[in-house]
Amino acid sequence: MVQTISADAAGHGATLQNHFLIAMPGMRDERFARSVIYMCAHNAEGAMGIIINRGQQLGFTDILVELGILDRSQSIRLPARARNISVRSGGPVDRSRGFVLHSDDYVVESSMAVSEKICLTATVDILRAISIGRGPKQALMALGYSGWGAGQLEAEIADNGWLACPASPDLLFDAEIDTIYDRILASNGIDLLHLSQVAGHA
Repeated sequence: MVQTISADAAGHGATLQNHFLIAMPGMRDERFARSVIYMCAHNAEGAMGIIINRGQQLGFTDILVELGILDRSQSIRLPARARNISVRSGGPVDRSRGFVLHSDDYVVESSMAVSEKICLTATVDILRAISIGRGPKQALMALGYSGWGAGQLEAEIADNGWLACPASPDLLFDAEIDTIYDRILASNGIDLLHLSQVAGHA
């Protein structure tokens, strides 16, 4: 179910945390064109999310090697779950910093609960745990994030920049990232052609 939010809604208890933010066809910022963002935090002070449908050239194994967690020669010993973790371009802010969105079966002191089922962890401990098969069952890693100051996201939504809908864990961790944008729209009964026509009228 697609939701809209008024410009001052976040200040009155409404939140888009644990929602997907979907770029409208008329998105003016090319960095976010056709992007789907998983919202990790949203309140009166601002918002933070991770783009989930943009891949990184670096693989998960590459990152483990860069951080010295394992040698390249050891990569063949990685658990299959670790080898299959995809790395996303989470957004234009702090691109050298890594974030792991994951299921709640792995929690450490630094983990932040986004919902009852999803956590965000940004420390190297989770990477070590994944590399030895002790990490969460579901996970994705992102380099960088998307952030908004107080009232900025609400203004962009009011300007017809974004749609929002409740997040689905299945789609969040889906590896077929090239089709996530269209599938999320379709799962909410939204026709992209109709949406484009609506977005073209102020």
